[in-house]
Amino acid sequence: MTEARPALTDLALLLTVVREGSMGRAADRLGASQPAVSRRVAALERELGVGLVERTPRGSVLTAQGRVVADWAAELLEHADHFSRLVATLRADGGEALRIAVSVTIAEHLAPAWVARLRAEAPDVQVAMAVGNSEDVVGRVRRAEVDLGFVESPRIPEGLAHRRVGSDRLMVAVAPTHPWAGRAAPVGPGELAYAGLLLRESGSGTRETLDAALAAHGQAAVRPTVMASNAALRAAALAGAGPVALSERVLARAVEGGELVAVPTVDLDLTRPFSAVWRRGSRPGHTASRLLEVVLGGS
Repeated sequence: MTEARPALTDLALLLTVVREGSMGRAADRLGASQPAVSRRVAALERELGVGLVERTPRGSVLTAQGRVVADWAAELLEHADHFSRLVATLRADGGEALRIAVSVTIAEHLAPAWVARLRAEAPDVQVAMAVGNSEDVVGRVRRAEVDLGFVESPRIPEGLAHRRVGSDRLMVAVAPTHPWAGRAAPVGPGELAYAGLLLRESGSGTRETLDAALAAHGQAAVRPTVMASNAALRAAALAGAGPVALSERVLARAVEGGELVAVPTVDLDLTRPFSAVWRRGSRPGHTASRLLEVVLGGS
């Protein structure tokens, strides 16, 4: 047996009858005749296989089953309205919508300028930007939750197409009171691994870059302090909690101001690419492509 799938307009009509209290007043509200409204309600009852409305001298009253159906109908129509509003954001005449996901360092230091330049060129574009670590961004791209992602990982996962849009380098820095602050000799992989580092969480491009640099020499960070925030890690380093490994962009101001001291390193590849990513087999849409042009033009 085929399940009933009534038209949304018929469910909306039922709710109008409920609100107005009678077929006649519902007909007036809808600009229709009372017989036409009665026929549509009767057809809806036949389609659903349940009685919905009792006609009384004082008006139309929902049956017990009708009350349940009306509650469900109201919920369904609310979802339908939400769907329509979402679709409306995609119409060019109402402004183009662009959903992007951006990893933390890019979000803090690059993406705001990218979005500003895009809006200057295309004022009608509506940008929604989600921020997370690189693993979060990849997940959103794979689930088609966003049109374009930007990550700072040295390795692009399978199933994604990508375009390099820039690069940066990690810096190791310490508070001026740390023993490393005054040393001239660079720190190597083995010493760094056992230094009680302040690090980003697994899944972030920053952590992946540092882990890969140590792993190239058979090392791994031992008992690091892990935080999912660049700002929190920088604050911990300022407080003297240990050496921190973060993007040069994140630490530059603190180093220039003398609040932190950059530590030279040796035999460590701490560079990493910045990449735009999207699902393989698809192409960035018009607005996403415009953003890519903006990013590449300013990189």
